[in-house]
Amino acid sequence: MHDPLDHLPEAKQRELEHVVRILLDEFDVAIANATMPHKRGGKVYKIILFGSFARDDWVDEPANGYQSDYDLLVVVSHRDLTEIADYWYVAEDRIQRDPAIARPVNIIVHALDEVNAALLRGEYFWVDIARDGIALYELPCHPLATPMPLTPPDAYQMAQGYYDHWLPSVGAFIRGASYAIADGDINKAAFDLHQATERLYICYLLVHTFYFPRSHNIKFLRSLAEDKEPRLIAAWARDSKIDRRRFELLKRAYVEARYSPSYAITADDLDALVASVEQLRGIVDDLCQSRLNALREATAD
Repeated sequence: MHDPLDHLPEAKQRELEHVVRILLDEFDVAIANATMPHKRGGKVYKIILFGSFARDDWVDEPANGYQSDYDLLVVVSHRDLTEIADYWYVAEDRIQRDPAIARPVNIIVHALDEVNAALLRGEYFWVDIARDGIALYELPCHPLATPMPLTPPDAYQMAQGYYDHWLPSVGAFIRGASYAIADGDINKAAFDLHQATERLYICYLLVHTFYFPRSHNIKFLRSLAEDKEPRLIAAWARDSKIDRRRFELLKRAYVEARYSPSYAITADDLDALVASVEQLRGIVDDLCQSRLNALREATAD
């Protein structure tokens, strides 16, 4: 993990400093009234920038509907402190609404022992962060473990298992959406398409990195996946306002299509989303098959 942010423009450096202050301030507020010692004395050990802004291959093309997000790993002292709803929701909400922060910020929160255990297993997602990540904040004396290489047979077995588990379930949700559209239950169709999309990104991330954040936010999952593989971008048209609105409707469907009487989506919206989800399925399947073939060959070698 390296330190400098000199490769970023000063405005983006200031944005990240502002984000870090919000995270630390709101965490202090969240634990202030805790009664259990490990919560009341909880610590943020590290805040690490990873992904495209750490690697310096970020994209900033808002006119074309594509901007790289800031991806942050927050490392805390205890697993109980990783609960988003209890400790990080207010910080996330502040960051999302802050006009001084010009792009989405995705955070994942893990305890140090979780991160180090994953590094010792050689899981690619964490190895990449240890290699490329930039520490925006850290307390001394809490180092990351030295990554251990994952053997090719173990990597292949894990990736094949993830592929076999996740990809077949996608078809059931796409079929369910088609049945719901035919029955006129468009909200059910939107929810099923959300689930298909979520599972496709989970499948891709697990096969390629052995990790996915436990989030139903498909915009966050899309950002992480596209950061690893730009070919995934082609699944979603995003040049026009209506394209971006449709993906936002799909993102909101996980909760609102089931519970909100004000949620509204049209048959045309659903037809466009079905086409995008089908295209995404094809891309994810091809990428995963290529990945599995490479791991199989490495195992044979």
